[in-house]
Amino acid sequence: MLEMRPDCERCGVDLPASQPGAFICSFECTFCAECSDALDDHCPNCGGELLDRPTRVGAALKEHPASTERRHKG
Repeated sequence: MLEMRPDCERCGVDLPASQPGAFICSFECTFCAECSDALDDHCPNCGGELLDRPTRVGAALKEHPASTERRHKG
């Protein structure tokens, strides 16, 4: 199950699990759309491809809440 990290690792912008706009690699490194574009859709940590993260809403989000651990290293 995806961890659904709450922020962009590069700029720190909030990325709610219930909204589109987050991009992840296979290790779940998480970036906003603007940072993903700036990184040419490649993860700076592993070199993997950054893809749209699916959203998690409703009962699924309630039963399996998103992570609250922020990853921005700013």
